[in-house]
Amino acid sequence: MIPLADLEAMDRAGLACLWKDLIGGSVPVRMSQPMQRRFLAFELQAKTEGGLSAALRARLDRIAAGEERKPSPTLQPGARLLREWNGTTHVVDVLPDGFLWNGACHRSLSAIARAITGARWSGPRFFGLVRAAYADGGQNAKSKARKRQAQRPPIAKAKRERAA
Repeated sequence: MIPLADLEAMDRAGLACLWKDLIGGSVPVRMSQPMQRRFLAFELQAKTEGGLSAALRARLDRIAAGEERKPSPTLQPGARLLREWNGTTHVVDVLPDGFLWNGACHRSLSAIARAITGARWSGPRFFGLVRAAYADGGQNAKSKARKRQAQRPPIAKAKRERAA
């Protein structure tokens, strides 16, 4: 097995030969050498470390098939949501076909949040049903994003660069 460090020194012919051995077939026509190195680095690491776990592969298959969705909060009719905003406590009752706030029916929590704040809010986020990713002004989320980016395998970085 070739060490990852040796990829940097390989020329186009060496990369193409390694590509054929690891991935099969020929290198895509317009793929640059740096991109080839990223793909090959991922394949070498996958062979060494065992690749993706079975659970992750199954989840990726579900996502690709459109079967996995983000869970949304489910509210049962009769539930009551409370939110204090600018010193006023707002009470929202969940109805079978919407929400009751200030004696008027609304189709969504976002419409109520907008009426309360005057700004476009996610209703579930405003009422605390989902956690805000940027509750700390974005600093923690930005730090986590940088950490995730650094931990991604070379193939994921290559896809991001190609999309950019």
